Amino acid sequence: MSDPQPNNWPDPTPYPLDHLAELASARGADEAPALVLKDEVLNHDTLRQRVDWLAGWLAREVPEKGARVASWAAKGELTCLLPLAAARAGVVHVPINPLLKRAQAAHILADSGAVMLIATASRLKSLDEGDCPAECAQLEEKAALDTAFEAQLSHGPSSADTDDLAAILYTSGSTGRPKGVMLSHANLWLGAVSVANYLKFASDDVTLAVLPLSFDYGQNQLLSTWYAGGSVAPLDFLFPRDVVKACAKHGVTTLAAVPPLWVQLTELDWPEEATAPLRRLTNSGGALTTELVSDLQRIFSSADLYPMYGLTEAFRSTFLDPELVKKHPKSMGQAIPFAEILVIDDDGNVAGPDIEGELVHCGPLVAQGYWQDPSRTAERFKPAPTQSEYGGTAVWSGDRVKRAANGLLYFVGRRDAMIKSAGNRISPQEIEEAAIASDLVLEAVALGIPDERLGHAVHLVVRGTDDASEQAKLPKVLRQELPNFMQPREVHWRDAMPLNPNGKIDRTALYRAIVGEE
Repeated sequence: MSDPQPNNWPDPTPYPLDHLAELASARGADEAPALVLKDEVLNHDTLRQRVDWLAGWLAREVPEKGARVASWAAKGELTCLLPLAAARAGVVHVPINPLLKRAQAAHILADSGAVMLIATASRLKSLDEGDCPAECAQLEEKAALDTAFEAQLSHGPSSADTDDLAAILYTSGSTGRPKGVMLSHANLWLGAVSVANYLKFASDDVTLAVLPLSFDYGQNQLLSTWYAGGSVAPLDFLFPRDVVKACAKHGVTTLAAVPPLWVQLTELDWPEEATAPLRRLTNSGGALTTELVSDLQRIFSSADLYPMYGLTEAFRSTFLDPELVKKHPKSMGQAIPFAEILVIDDDGNVAGPDIEGELVHCGPLVAQGYWQDPSRTAERFKPAPTQSEYGGTAVWSGDRVKRAANGLLYFVGRRDAMIKSAGNRISPQEIEEAAIASDLVLEAVALGIPDERLGHAVHLVVRGTDDASEQAKLPKVLRQELPNFMQPREVHWRDAMPLNPNGKIDRTALYRAIVGEE
């Protein structure tokens, strides 16, 4: 059983990615806001013109089709225009997360074989000799934009094949060296169409782009909003309160975040001028707890909440209809448009209701593999199960899920994150949810730490109260809620959780810290 494919899905025909600039202008009035920068607001007509000029300049400077052009800068005009301009110029955009350090950026530049890097002056200065490939031109962000706009070299919409490579997005690298996921024009176009459709975007929507644009979820903030003719306000924030202020200032209707940020945002006071315009909240990059769902629905009572599940290798897989969130707060929902989701059991068959299996994503959102890494590509990108309606290549996620009789999917855990202790397979999520449900904990991460007797012992890392007497209550609550084999050997209290560059809790950093303490 796979997710049903409704007849009212949007048009599945892909187009070259840069055509979004023309479509956005047609959907929203030319004079309507498209990009809200710190010192300027670009309307859709100006956005379209500057994408064209930047593409014309890129085509002149980098005439080789398919060459990689990297950007390493905070959110701004350059990083917002490049996804479309690079696609129009026929080059491949490689966005580098501005939070990454020199060594990580150097790896991405070398691995991608970038021939141009456009970055802020401080980031260019941070590079050592040899960090950038010898053939890679290094340009300062403002100088590159000024030169491109002064040249005014028109390029016009591309006629690229929609299977051509458009971007390489590098994973955060928390479990090893970052690997580049290859995304085609079709992948990015259909991702924008899909999200704009199920989120019900309109031309008067304003999206606050708080997520990194090097993150597939973050980049789609731009593409899906512009597909509908709406406006994007990019924000690099220092404190969560900056998000609240920006929502009020710009009349934000759409706010996307990952669970650690949602936790911080629910701890703040939200004035009515910040919450009233909000129409939708979206979450990916980790599951929402029942308690967090309740907090979000209480604070943002007039906004729809969209829990979502995705993986960079296939962009986005599922979403939960807001009407079902209150009754099924732990569900991943069902497939987004253009995705076919199968649950495959350990025997290779489609799993029956409530039977655990691996989530397998089929369809045109599946990426083209990992850049110059055939061995790791072969591990994750495999032929689709014979039961697939799409066929072709599928992403075998490694995530364990169940599908209920009503068709809704539920996350069980990652195959490589499951804790094996004394012969038991333990889902970290179950322990984490029990801890958070105690009301003593705001965030929780359960880890399996090597143990000679058990194989792995459960350790729980939590952020919450600093009251020692309150902390002492948590083990008692867990003993009441969890079986003996799930009980943490030790609870580690933290004032803050480490985050990776995409804003998710860095489990690898926590693991290393705990092992170091042992």
